Amino acid sequence: MRPGYAQLLALLPVRHPMVLVDRVTDFAHGDTIETAKAVTGSEPCYQDIADDLPAERYAYPRSMILESFGQSAALLWLSSQGPEGAGDRLPMVGRLRHCAFTGSAFPGDVIRHRVTVERLVEDNAFMTGESRVGDQVILTVGSLIAVARPAARVTGGAEASAGDLPAAHQR
Repeated sequence: MRPGYAQLLALLPVRHPMVLVDRVTDFAHGDTIETAKAVTGSEPCYQDIADDLPAERYAYPRSMILESFGQSAALLWLSSQGPEGAGDRLPMVGRLRHCAFTGSAFPGDVIRHRVTVERLVEDNAFMTGESRVGDQVILTVGSLIAVARPAARVTGGAEASAGDLPAAHQR
């Protein structure tokens, strides 16, 4: 699988400006995926940054690097499920553990994510991986646990109620 951007959009449950994977560079069905995310100075996160800041202030937000990694994991999982992908289920990160940032990315860099499936159990996926800029590892993820839930329950469809949501999401 080396889908074009349209295929990425068909699999991911997010849209612009939150699509944070530009292309799949390598894919081994049900095992690993490598993706690329180009960081550009025209992204929304740089919109209100002053021109005279020191270079380190232009580091791409770590939360966006994690989101991009998570989207890469979703692409691996959904692509491994065949042409129907998740169907009416919405994939989401349930837990990240043993994550360490060891570097940064800046406008002009290309972040390369490598995600590996460790185990798939029904609507749960257990994955690990790392993100690099060039030869430098900037993020390691010891464990990403993803879950898939019915989209109507997660998005608040007519049949959903607060009682349908996990306790952590009820207020």
